[in-house]
Amino acid sequence: MHSATHHAIDAVWRIESAKIVAGVARMVRDVGVAEELAQDALVAALEHWPTQGVPDKPGAWLMATAKNRALDRLRRDKVLQSKLDQIGHDLEAQEALIVPDFVDALDEARADEIGDDLLRLIFTACHPVLSTDARVALTLKLLGGLTTHEIARAYLVPEPTIAQRIVRAKRTLSEARVPFELPRGEALGERLASVLEVVYLIFNEGYTATAGEDWMRPALCDEALRLGRMLAELAPEESEAHGLVALMELQASRAGARVDAAGRPVLLLEQDRTRWDRLLIRRGLAALERAASMGGALGPYALQAAIAACHARASSGDETDWQRIAAIYDALAQVAPSPVVELNRAVAVAMAFGPAAGLAIIDALEGDKSLRNYQWLPSVRGDLLAKLGRNDEARAEFERAAKLAGNARERDLLLQRAQGLRSV
Repeated sequence: MHSATHHAIDAVWRIESAKIVAGVARMVRDVGVAEELAQDALVAALEHWPTQGVPDKPGAWLMATAKNRALDRLRRDKVLQSKLDQIGHDLEAQEALIVPDFVDALDEARADEIGDDLLRLIFTACHPVLSTDARVALTLKLLGGLTTHEIARAYLVPEPTIAQRIVRAKRTLSEARVPFELPRGEALGERLASVLEVVYLIFNEGYTATAGEDWMRPALCDEALRLGRMLAELAPEESEAHGLVALMELQASRAGARVDAAGRPVLLLEQDRTRWDRLLIRRGLAALERAASMGGALGPYALQAAIAACHARASSGDETDWQRIAAIYDALAQVAPSPVVELNRAVAVAMAFGPAAGLAIIDALEGDKSLRNYQWLPSVRGDLLAKLGRNDEARAEFERAAKLAGNARERDLLLQRAQGLRSV
């Protein structure tokens, strides 16, 4: 019985924890304190639910418990009245005072308020005052509902390192007095870019792991998709939020075909497209259409989603509209220029106009310091050299790429390609 209750608590916590932290953070104005109080509510559930049963509205129970803990803390610090004045005698705080039996602490009338609180939490966790690593860890902890152990395992980092990263992030936010609020005007666009970047970083680490034995980490893709969908729902007027969702949905649709039965990578042109998830493709195309209808067709994420859509619409690699993809990469290079975009553009150009055209772009990137340790540069160069019949040079490039690869599956694939050229 207790194990079933604990399983229910785990499930409820994964779904509700972000809302609880966000709701309490608006009362105490400190993300770190809010998370502690939310954890106190979780402990209370672990103590009471096994004997008293799971409440009819478990999320409401946890929220009310956490808010009562917050009020106790405010009383203890002798700042309850000033805090209540600061937040305009918050209706939720007043309800928490008079609802000791935890009934109906949340209802549909407060859905917008909860959404605003979650947006505040997302923008706080992804604040530019934090390093990228800290933003990723804090976002997964507060909004993804992942434990420190799960985050550490996903990124192959020691658990104490992740724990310290999260503690320092919360301390930095507190010391910098980062307000628990939604940015407005120009600041919103600037901060939104940081939020979207973090979500996409999480997705990419799940889609192609940078290190370890596994090619993919599906749990991270799932969390990023959940965060992206949440963000698009909470900020429906932000076209790039929909662009990012479109991109992740379309890329995630290939997940079932990206590895074989043994977990080995299967490259895009070799994938069995009947295994691509048609539901995710439909959702991705719908999100892309929504971004375009809002005037966001030329946003960086929407452009990348448009490229993914070209692949999704093609029944095979041969039927892919590579000239269109190359043209979209040209546009992306104007909107969000980077060496990685240029590398990907080289692949599209090679597919559309021949390997020599792509190789010319690649060779121009050879001196770029930011790509010095990026395994995909020699990997792509090796592929194009092999197509041109320059097998010895291609083999050397694949071997160079393998030395740079941190992921074991990726390294094996590159060495296999190099070995295959020895017998040609």
